Amino acid sequence: MPSVSAHVAHTLARHVDHVFGVMGNGNAHVLDALERSSDVQFTAVRHEAGGVVAADAYHRASGRIAAATSTYGAGFTNTLTALAEAVQAQVPLVLVVGDEPTSGPRPWDVDQIAMASAVGARTYTVGRTDAAATTVIAIEHALTYRVPTVLAVPYDVAKLDAGPVPEVPAPRIPEPRRPTGAFAEGTIAEIAAALAAAQRPLLLAGRGAWLAGAGEALGALADATGAVTVSTALGRGIFPRQEFDLGVAGGFGAEGAMELVREADVAVVFGASLNQFTMRFGALLAPGTRVYQVDVAPAATHPHVGGYVQGDAAVVAQAVTDELAGLGHQPGRWRESVDVATLRAYEPGEELAPDGRLDPRSVAARIGELLPQDRVVVSDGGHFIGWANMYWPVAAPDRMIMVGTAFQSIGLGWPSVLGAALARPDATVVLTTGDGGGLMALADLESAVRVAGGSGMAVVWNDGAYGAEVNLYGLQGLALAPMLIPEVDFAALASGVGARGVVVRSLDDLDQLADWAAQPADDRSFLVLDCRVSRDVVAPYQEEIIRVNS
Repeated sequence: MPSVSAHVAHTLARHVDHVFGVMGNGNAHVLDALERSSDVQFTAVRHEAGGVVAADAYHRASGRIAAATSTYGAGFTNTLTALAEAVQAQVPLVLVVGDEPTSGPRPWDVDQIAMASAVGARTYTVGRTDAAATTVIAIEHALTYRVPTVLAVPYDVAKLDAGPVPEVPAPRIPEPRRPTGAFAEGTIAEIAAALAAAQRPLLLAGRGAWLAGAGEALGALADATGAVTVSTALGRGIFPRQEFDLGVAGGFGAEGAMELVREADVAVVFGASLNQFTMRFGALLAPGTRVYQVDVAPAATHPHVGGYVQGDAAVVAQAVTDELAGLGHQPGRWRESVDVATLRAYEPGEELAPDGRLDPRSVAARIGELLPQDRVVVSDGGHFIGWANMYWPVAAPDRMIMVGTAFQSIGLGWPSVLGAALARPDATVVLTTGDGGGLMALADLESAVRVAGGSGMAVVWNDGAYGAEVNLYGLQGLALAPMLIPEVDFAALASGVGARGVVVRSLDDLDQLADWAAQPADDRSFLVLDCRVSRDVVAPYQEEIIRVNS
């Protein structure tokens, strides 16, 4: 008869097509059932955190829910940083874990429910008679609330006979609707009137707008108002008319573009939380700008917001466009009067910084010229995150995946490659990581090379330091020694697991990237560019942080 684990595996397989993780005592029976009797693809990682990261990246690149799995105890605790990141980033995934037996904890067991709750994830524990239904509940919760859930399988329950796998209802997700009520309708009308009267209208969109599928509706609203557009780092590429788009708002934005943003007299924000980085610590918009926000949060998320609508970005954008049509409004000409392409250009940098090492700006610019156009960029956390966001444009928000920034973590880069590569098998996956985070996640360097193969590559910004700390605390006079890292040969490490490693000390060394990109993916190996860059060149977003903390 099928076991409890088989009930979990079969039910999971009806709604999930990829599972990532590490096998152990607590999840062995679930993995056995997945391997023997379902179409789910299991991809092994080398560290339990990597399983959650890969599932996270898979969702961000594909929009589909994925699952991760680990054993109990130490296996589960290894997932917590990655789980916290997925919670903070509102990523729906299911983490299937072993757990203590129903008879009580053993010496190596911990209170996993409390630990998951501490980082914001709810746990559902299966029993002998409800394993299939509980699995669906966990999936439905993850999708409805856009949050990871933990599905726990007690050790003494995992292999109990549970009878035939039952048919259970599929997860049900609420459909977005237009906000109703006098207050919401009045605010939508107010936004339309403000845009109709604006001389310099601006639309700002974030990841929430992308998740709502609002790109087309926002494009129509921009055309109806003649608005200039801008996005958050996680919403980059959402607006259809790139000739009127200023790129990324905040510290990743070009200085000229950010100066134009401050000229806006009305700004409407869709699906962006307006965090301190997007808002340039309060300096993104001018004090006189009228700011409206549309989001699914219960209330406005920034004190500069003067009018708020809780609702789906696509639905509300269409409603505002309809209101404008009812007013007989004709679009303004502001966006056609400015040279947007020039304003969003970045400083190219010099080849070498004064210390003789490469200027990361010139390296990033050159790599941006050579990268395949059909690409997905995955980013670890660290000082270097500015370079990819500034110099490597992507086609849509699901092609710039920043795993770690929501929780301010580093060391989640290498396993991000797996999820993105399996979600986008026809694209080139490009990892951007630092030497600190790269070493921290080194267990899954092998996983990235194995799974992505010739469709993947990595750029390691190797400055021999934890750059963000050097820039912030080193400048304050704190001891530098704990912030420094002995120079590591990432090219050699990569070669050891079957990748092609290249040490980059000059821009001419990047010709090897050009040669690599010109080859068919099947004829090449995973490429690791070990870029020996200066830590003296500070990214603009980091300069903002330094200014605020000085």
